[in-house]
Amino acid sequence: MRWGVAVSILAVLAALATPVQAQQYPSRPVTVVVPFAAGGGSDLLARLVTQRLEARLGKPFIIENRPGAGTTLAAMQVVRAAPDGYTLMQGTSSTMAINVTMNKKLPYEPLKDLVPVALLSSSPFFLVVAADSPLKTVADVIAAAKAKPNGLNYGSGGPGSMHHLSTELLQSLAGIQMTHVPYKATPPAMTDLMAGHIQLLFGDTTSTLPMIQQGKLRGIAVTTARRSPAAPDIPAVAETVPGFESASWQMLLAPGGTPTEVIALLNREVHAIFSDPAVIAELTRRGVGPALTGPAEEVTDFVKKEIVRWSDVVRRAGLEGSE
Repeated sequence: MRWGVAVSILAVLAALATPVQAQQYPSRPVTVVVPFAAGGGSDLLARLVTQRLEARLGKPFIIENRPGAGTTLAAMQVVRAAPDGYTLMQGTSSTMAINVTMNKKLPYEPLKDLVPVALLSSSPFFLVVAADSPLKTVADVIAAAKAKPNGLNYGSGGPGSMHHLSTELLQSLAGIQMTHVPYKATPPAMTDLMAGHIQLLFGDTTSTLPMIQQGKLRGIAVTTARRSPAAPDIPAVAETVPGFESASWQMLLAPGGTPTEVIALLNREVHAIFSDPAVIAELTRRGVGPALTGPAEEVTDFVKKEIVRWSDVVRRAGLEGSE
């Protein structure tokens, strides 16, 4: 009987161990792996969040930039890390929703090997044309594309990029066909757009909005369901094409198996950070849409829906298993 009592006591202590550890988290520095080079928009977002996590939790949150392979290099570093909350990742829509359909040999499984902690941002794209283009509205684009199928050339940051898939979504919903001209990045595509070599593209807010404001490009629509506070005079694509919505989102991720208590704690902290009006104002100034995240379970449900939605677009674009 004494042995049985001892076993029972040990079982109780084991059950209590994880919550106690979670309450002490973090007890040492935390690494946040960012799948992009330092200085870009994603890196700046990561630094804004980690600085505030550090201030709130009292331990260093260290950024480690690991660009390459469409965010897969960073993802695998985190997947292989100990699931203890001390190695996290700033993941993207590509990491969690697009790569799984595009890459037939993806070395990790979203939602199993990587666990959503909290949404960080949801940023729109702007549909832009040259300043002197005859295309002034989404309706103009659709009419021109229907009058001459494949007659309009559109640029993107490469096959499978959100710029490309946003255009594929537009073509599918509007029943039109245009010609894809892929680039290695958005800036050279915008140069060719201004020179008249291509007729339109969906561009990142951070790169296109300043060009729109300077009159170098004309912004004719934004990809979110509603107009952007950063450019309220530019209509949403959905005002012409019902059901259209596209955004590049980023979220905090942890290795699969990370204690739920740690994930819940980080989720609450991120929620508190994005409830600060000063943080929201700073991100809006940069053209980034802050995401007031819900519980981790809701973030997981969001990712499940995004996987289904973008897998359909990837397949229609003929990109399934292309990598």
